[in-house]
Amino acid sequence: MNLTFLSLGWRTLWRDWRAGELRLLLVAVTLAVAALTAVGFFADRLQGGLQRDAQQLLGGDVVIISDQPAPAQFIQQAQALGLQSATTLSFPTMARASDAHGGGAKLVALKSVSPGYPLRGQLTVADTLSDAGSKTRDIPAPGEAWVDATLLDALGLQLGQPLLLGDATLRIARIIVIEPDRGAGFLSFAPRVMIHAADLPATALVQPASRISYRMALVGTQTAVQQFKTWATQEAAKPPVHGVRVESLDSGRPEMQQTLERAQKFLNLVALLAALLSAVAVALAARGFAASHLDASALLRVLGQSQRTIAGSYVVEFALVGLGASLLGVALGWAVHHGFVWLLAGLLDANLPAPSLWPALLGLGVGLTLLLAFGLPPVLQLAQVPPLRVMRRELGALRPASWLALACGTAGFAALLLVVSQDHRLGLIAVGGFAVAVALFAVLSWLAVKLLRRVVDESTAPRWLVLATRQMAARPIYAVVQVSSLAVGLLALVLLVLLRTDLISSWRQATPANAPNRFVINIQPEQAQDFQRVLQQAGVKDYDWYPMIRGRLVAVNDRPVNPDDYTEDRAKRLVDREFNLSNAAQVPAHNPVVAGRWTPEEKDAISLEEGIAQTLGLKLGDRLRFDIAGVLTDARITSLRKVDWGSMRANFFAMYPISHIPEVPITYLAAYRAPVLAGFDSALVRQFPNITSIDMTTTLAQVQRVLDQVVRAVEFLFLFTLAAGLVVLFAAVTATREERAREFAIMRALGAPASLLRQVQGAELAGIGLLAGLLASSVAVVVGWALARYVFDFAWTASALVPLAGSAAGAVLALAAGWWGLREVLERPVVATLRRTAE
Repeated sequence: MNLTFLSLGWRTLWRDWRAGELRLLLVAVTLAVAALTAVGFFADRLQGGLQRDAQQLLGGDVVIISDQPAPAQFIQQAQALGLQSATTLSFPTMARASDAHGGGAKLVALKSVSPGYPLRGQLTVADTLSDAGSKTRDIPAPGEAWVDATLLDALGLQLGQPLLLGDATLRIARIIVIEPDRGAGFLSFAPRVMIHAADLPATALVQPASRISYRMALVGTQTAVQQFKTWATQEAAKPPVHGVRVESLDSGRPEMQQTLERAQKFLNLVALLAALLSAVAVALAARGFAASHLDASALLRVLGQSQRTIAGSYVVEFALVGLGASLLGVALGWAVHHGFVWLLAGLLDANLPAPSLWPALLGLGVGLTLLLAFGLPPVLQLAQVPPLRVMRRELGALRPASWLALACGTAGFAALLLVVSQDHRLGLIAVGGFAVAVALFAVLSWLAVKLLRRVVDESTAPRWLVLATRQMAARPIYAVVQVSSLAVGLLALVLLVLLRTDLISSWRQATPANAPNRFVINIQPEQAQDFQRVLQQAGVKDYDWYPMIRGRLVAVNDRPVNPDDYTEDRAKRLVDREFNLSNAAQVPAHNPVVAGRWTPEEKDAISLEEGIAQTLGLKLGDRLRFDIAGVLTDARITSLRKVDWGSMRANFFAMYPISHIPEVPITYLAAYRAPVLAGFDSALVRQFPNITSIDMTTTLAQVQRVLDQVVRAVEFLFLFTLAAGLVVLFAAVTATREERAREFAIMRALGAPASLLRQVQGAELAGIGLLAGLLASSVAVVVGWALARYVFDFAWTASALVPLAGSAAGAVLALAAGWWGLREVLERPVVATLRRTAE
């Protein structure tokens, strides 16, 4: 037996592989690595695509974005540094066909461009619908409009025909194929119309209260651009400057990244749960592997092998298994991530760049850490099995793993998962929640086992229930391990089911049956009576009608405010932009007052939505000062309202409880359910050409399709977590197979019938599953609430029946796993089991 640890490790690996004792370990590690690397490859390619298209998405080296024309000092500084500039204005509005061409109307994203556009990239335009397009440095000539092909289909128009925008009539000259600063591959919900800046005044669409996005793109030498960027960032932070932000290639956030951010969080959560479940499965399978190798290790000691050689051989064996399983998981993850790209087609450009090696290296690191941290500690105890065990089988039993080794491995694995999560809240809640859950499960299951024997009255209870209770109470450690392991597996499964049912369902919630499906803005005061009369004549009786006032918060309690006063990103954005304010003598019926009091016609009073008050740190009695088109107005917060933003009604952050505010520019907003009348929308836009009518039915249907894609991607990866959970269930149930076999053999030798033993096994498994399901579902509700509140920003509405359903599911899954993994225990001959025990 003069073998080195390398040769011995290779021989034991080959023997154990042929015996099938490494398959459970291989499956657990492969699932974890595949789930993590699939998300990693997808995120890496997505990030690479965003970086690749950064210049095109921005349209310049640095861009000044504002809700008013760029301040004069920004223009002067750019000119002083020799930067070339181009300005664009974008806003939604209605485009119409002339009466001679059908009179149709469609919501469009209007964009006016100045000479010099585009500064970076090139427009791709086509002269016919069948043309693939060609690149150009031109822009629409005065009197022309370039449009998306979808607009021609929507309005039934052709190139060369007129397009009506407000008060102007323009000729459709070309079809836009690619627009440099629009974003690559992002799904746009409104077709683009591009016109020359000189034609914008003739449309009369720009009004004092219009919401317009101004973009001043700049290009120049690297030094000049960096100087301007530094100066502009500091200037935009000064209190007198409002609504201005600076974007560059390293600070911009493309729309595509914002759209996929929540989907990636879901995918990361599912991958984290798969990895955590795999860690439990590896720990259980490794302990079972070690228990089955006690006799072989004792025989090796008898034949002269040293502890160092035996330990080294098992390290080699597990390292090779971990490497092989990790490589298999990386390959599987590479294949799976293509499914994400396919499922999210339309949200992103499928022609993404190749991924880097980082996801593969991270997957290999996680796989090896998983196996060595959770699988190797119990196996290394085999090197310490005494040679005397070959004659005295009670010697050399496995002990609990070293706390130091387990703590180090757990800490390393948790650190890797936090890196993978890419979101500290998500990682801490998932990893920390599971760590706390494991400890809680162990304590509660220990107490339950201790109380179990007292609860069951042996004099009146059925015989099978008494035997099952005695078996669980006789080996409390095994019962605790099984309950805790099953509870961890069920926790992940229940949590994902709840997220799927509550969070994603809330995300995809449709509009109420009676909700408005039209929102019309930019109605001028002189049009108000005529517009309402048209609605009434069409049979629209119930509609929301509110003034819209644009104002900027400039002071709280006479103290000037600016974005730097707040740490939360949302608070910074709110202070940095203009609010849509409104006024009404009566509180809206769908806005219940939750604090303070709404007093009709109370002067110098204002009501806030409770969420924005909390975000900005405002309370009842605070005095707010708004700048409304140069007019400063002060008001005291007298009430807080609860606003249901999912109600599809007209809602506002701030409202004055008075019927009229003089000397401020206003427009009106109307929200209503459109009548079923052919041509109603088109006729309305023809009569009021300056309004913007938003058909929410179409938009929400498009959003719903996007969310369906995201949900399919999450459910696709959910299969990995489901598989990992089933592996945990199987490993937990079969961990005590040999002990059960010996106990059942003794009872059968004493005359117990097979039917009684089946009842005993079923009762024990059902009890363990019932307790594990109750614990898992209860903890899942808490963890799900934390994820909903702090990660996904959803309202958590888990039913009180979740623990009951979780208990039932736990019992059913435990019975199913027990039937599959333990069916041969009852079929094994009694003599064979007793002989194996006596050897």
